[in-house]
Amino acid sequence: MKKPLEGILVVSLEQAVAAPMTGRRLADAGARVIKLERPEGDFARGYDQLAKGQSVYFIWLNRGKESVVVDLANADDKRLFEALLAKADVFVQNLKPGALAKLGYPIEDICARHPRLVACSISGYGDSGPYADRKAYDLLIQAESGLASVTGSAPEPARVGVSIVDVSTGLHAYEAILEALLRRATTGKGADIRISMFDTMAELMSVPLLQGIHGAPPHRIGLSHISLAPYGVFTTRDSVPMAGALHESVRAARARKRPALRHLSCAHCEPPRDRRARRRMVRRARCGACYREARCGGHRFRPRE
Repeated sequence: MKKPLEGILVVSLEQAVAAPMTGRRLADAGARVIKLERPEGDFARGYDQLAKGQSVYFIWLNRGKESVVVDLANADDKRLFEALLAKADVFVQNLKPGALAKLGYPIEDICARHPRLVACSISGYGDSGPYADRKAYDLLIQAESGLASVTGSAPEPARVGVSIVDVSTGLHAYEAILEALLRRATTGKGADIRISMFDTMAELMSVPLLQGIHGAPPHRIGLSHISLAPYGVFTTRDSVPMAGALHESVRAARARKRPALRHLSCAHCEPPRDRRARRRMVRRARCGACYREARCGGHRFRPRE
C-alpha cells in the first residue's frame, strides 16, 4: 500500500531528539528523509551503547532515514546543501539559536528563495523574548513550564520518565508540517513554521493553568488523578497489583450484573449524577475504601496507600 507522504523529500538539519522525532514520523509516513549530520555526528549517537553498540535513542529516532555528513563551513558542502534545498519539499532544523543564520542561511532567506518549501524551525523558547537566544533541555522545560510541579508525589517534584518535552515538540512540529503540506496542495505556497519546546509544554499544561486560575491549583498525588476518583493503583489482598480507573470499570461491571461488584454503591461514590464526580473527588479516601471487599478476576483488592 502506498504511504501518504511518498514522493515528499525532506531535508533535515537535525540533532538530539525533537527534530529527529519530526523527521522520523515523516519517514514513517513514506517521505524520503535525508538527515544532515555535522562531521562529528549527531551527539545523540553517544547517549549510550545499549543497542549492540549503538544509542537506543538514535536508532529509535532515525530509522528509515538516509544520512549525509555536511560541514556548512565548507564551500563544497554548502553547494550540496543548497542543491538539496532546491529539490526539497520540507526542511527541518533545530540547530542552536542563531546558528543557521551565522552559517549564511537565515531561515527567512531560505523561504524567500524557495517559496514552495515548508520550513520548520524548532527552538527552546521561540524567536523573541529574553530567552530566545538560550539553549533548552528537556528537564529545564519540564521545570520551567510547571510540569515537574504536578508530577510525582508530595515530597518533591519529579521528572517525567521519558523525554516528554522533546518528543511532544517533535510531534507538534510533525502536525504543523502536515497542515502546511495540505495548504500547499491548494495554494502552492510553502510555510515558515516556528515551534518551541516551551510553547509545546505551555499547551500541555493548559488544564493545570486553568485549574489554578479558577481557584484549585493542582498538587502532586502520585499515580492518582487530580480530577477523577477512585483512580490509580490498588493492591490486591493476594499482593497482585492492579491499576485502573475503577469508577468506570465498577459501573460497567454492575451494568453487566457481575455479582462480585454489583453491591459497590455508596453515598460517597454514587450521589445524583450531576454531583457524582465532584463528590468522589472531595471524598477520595472514603470512596476508595468502598472497593476493599470487592472481587475482580478472582482477586480481593484494597486501595494502595
